Amino acid sequence: MKSVQTRMVWSYLLLIVLVVGVLGGVFATFMWNYYYGSAHSSIKQRAESALTLHSRSLSSLSIQDQADYMLQYMVEGGTRLQLLDSAGQIRMDSDGFAADVRYMTGDVRAAAGGLTGSWRGVDPYYGERVISITIPIWNKTRVVSMLRYSASLKQVDEMVSLLIRMAAVVGIGVVLLFLGLSLFLAQRIVRPIRELTRAARYMAEGDWTRRALRRNDDEIGQLAETLNTMVMELSKREKLKNDFISSISHELRTPLTSIKGWSETLKESEPSEDKEEVKLGLSIISKETERLSGLVEDLLDFSKLSARTMELHTEMLDFNGPVKETVSQLAVREEQTKVRLLAAYGKSPMLVRGDANRLKQVMINLIDNAFKFTPAGGTIRIATGIEREYAWLSVADTGCGIEAEDLPHVTEKFYKANTGQGGSGLGLAICKEIIELHGGQLVVDSERGAGTIVTIRMPITHEA
Repeated sequence: MKSVQTRMVWSYLLLIVLVVGVLGGVFATFMWNYYYGSAHSSIKQRAESALTLHSRSLSSLSIQDQADYMLQYMVEGGTRLQLLDSAGQIRMDSDGFAADVRYMTGDVRAAAGGLTGSWRGVDPYYGERVISITIPIWNKTRVVSMLRYSASLKQVDEMVSLLIRMAAVVGIGVVLLFLGLSLFLAQRIVRPIRELTRAARYMAEGDWTRRALRRNDDEIGQLAETLNTMVMELSKREKLKNDFISSISHELRTPLTSIKGWSETLKESEPSEDKEEVKLGLSIISKETERLSGLVEDLLDFSKLSARTMELHTEMLDFNGPVKETVSQLAVREEQTKVRLLAAYGKSPMLVRGDANRLKQVMINLIDNAFKFTPAGGTIRIATGIEREYAWLSVADTGCGIEAEDLPHVTEKFYKANTGQGGSGLGLAICKEIIELHGGQLVVDSERGAGTIVTIRMPITHEA
């Protein structure tokens, strides 16, 4: 498996090689065209100037006289001048010799056809690279001879070769420089990623005391910060889970101990013994069984909500309906707790689409919590109403209230405020999830020593 660093270095290297290759190719092409183009233009200008000056004189002479005229008036230094007949055979060159050579190069063939031709290559007689321009000499309607100007390309080739070698050396140097720079940059980028990977590996092994170092304020630094935040949240949730397991174990053990103790007591008692004690024992067993049932129901609901398998059997209903039923059901607790339960209902109907049983479950939980945390002589006020597009329910008590640091967390799973009261720590979390499944909201507002207000808002439906 290739590392990120290797892929980055290869990517940078391929990019710079491509850029250097393109720029080098452009430079080489420019130098090539410049030097060879200059040589071509120079010799062509000479040939055209000579043609302009001497074509009239040459056209009226025989080929031998043209050779004499060429040697006398047209020979210049730095350029080889040759006189060819119409078949390309050399009749005379600027050295004064007529070699037995017949040229069939492209410039000669073009001139034989009546055009000015140019050619670059190895001269077949002198064996060196030359650039040549051949111009035809006309005698009225036919080409009688040709003047061939040629110049050696040795110096031009050496200069172009030198420049290309220099460009290649510079290109290789640039590639090596950028290779080293890309290694350095890739190392700087990959190092924090490796540190994040190492920290994540320790975290995966359960060492949540590890923290990722945030070296820079960039995407990797933000990732390190996010990873640290995630670990803190996981640690917090792990602690809450452990506390929950400890708490739920205690909550389950207490009623089970009571049930077991009273069961053994009732089993060993004589039928003739005090019936009041039997009634008390059976009453305690019944209450503790109901308490166990409530804890199990909370766990089942929590499991369904976590797996997102809870189903709602919704129907069109008056929001006041389940509220009134719940208040009537729990009103009997007034006498037991010495807490007044007062209700004020908004104008019906307040039509919502919901699962009546689940909504009653939420309301029972909220009112039960209010009874649990409100001392004798206190008051619980239930109210409903309509606000804009929402039907609302508020459960307000005059109980002990919730500490400010606990308030943001009371609807979180497993969270239990330090109130000294038992419970699973799932009640409000389940209530919030159920209301949100209905498209509503559950808000808790409380102040220590001043009571708690829990407000539910459900969207009103206008369906017939």
